[in-house]
Amino acid sequence: MSTINRVNGGTATATAGAATLANRFGVITSESLVTAAGANYTLTITNTQVKATDMVFATVQLGTATTGDPGVLAVTPSAGQLVVIVRNHHASVALNGTIKVSYGSFPA
Repeated sequence: MSTINRVNGGTATATAGAATLANRFGVITSESLVTAAGANYTLTITNTQVKATDMVFATVQLGTATTGDPGVLAVTPSAGQLVVIVRNHHASVALNGTIKVSYGSFPA
């Protein structure tokens, strides 16, 4: 079994759906959200390490939020930027706090 060493990783906190983190691997904590059931939250990460041809994987989990059901809907890399769309999949309850989006970017 091979192992991926997480080098060049970091953390950041988003403000108004945007964060800056120039690392191949990272965890972004969102601002406090009230994303309605069935609605999307878009996180734009300015990242000089990311290229449009990179393969990027992202996951999401609740941070301080205790309600809602967030899931990654789409991840779109471009030169110097990464856009992650998170959907609240819950049928009736809004998110009520922060979420954490983790990502890994790999050169194609």
